[in-house]
Amino acid sequence: MRHFDLFVSIIGGMAAALLSMDANASEPFVDVRSVDPTITVELRYAGRNNFLGYSLYPLGTPALARPEVASALPVAQAFLRRYQCGIKIWDAYRPAAVQVKLWQASHNSDYVANPEIGVGSLHSWGIAVDATLVDSWNRPVRMPSDFDDFTPAAMWRYMGSSDEIRAHVRLLQYAMHKAGFWGLRTEWWHFTIADWQKYLPQEVRRSAQVCGTHWEGKL
Repeated sequence: MRHFDLFVSIIGGMAAALLSMDANASEPFVDVRSVDPTITVELRYAGRNNFLGYSLYPLGTPALARPEVASALPVAQAFLRRYQCGIKIWDAYRPAAVQVKLWQASHNSDYVANPEIGVGSLHSWGIAVDATLVDSWNRPVRMPSDFDDFTPAAMWRYMGSSDEIRAHVRLLQYAMHKAGFWGLRTEWWHFTIADWQKYLPQEVRRSAQVCGTHWEGKL
């Protein structure tokens, strides 16, 4: 029991450390795997396997999201299980401080949201996730590209010649749609809860409307 308590304490500390990096994190975010432990998590920004090449989160950071987002993911997971597949989360809640680093490294508004414009990244509000597919053994399946691929291969509508990849990406998109998520034109892996506006503070929503901002989410 002591080992379990220590584990819970460590994970809680990691979550607190991540949330403390962001003023947006006043919401009661939850660990996605606490809602559905069958969901695979591999946060790319908690290691070096990302386009920056270094870690932006503490090692072992859980995938956090608003409760409404976390509770929608099992719907997609249950659907995918019928096809011997499942979800892998590449990113979920992302502190605004991390978003600044991503923007500074890319300055590419097609793929990375400028944190100084509009609402910034919807990841920083806990209402978006980056997801891919795994098979029934939690092994990656063939998809159009890797995570954070800033090329045409990352586009929502797969234009390649592989029927296998096309079937995989459509399966993921359909499962997430059934769970109440919208996709993003430039990133097949990015999904935002459909009614995301209502989870933003009123003053932020008003500011976005005044600026004429239409936010799809990414990075």
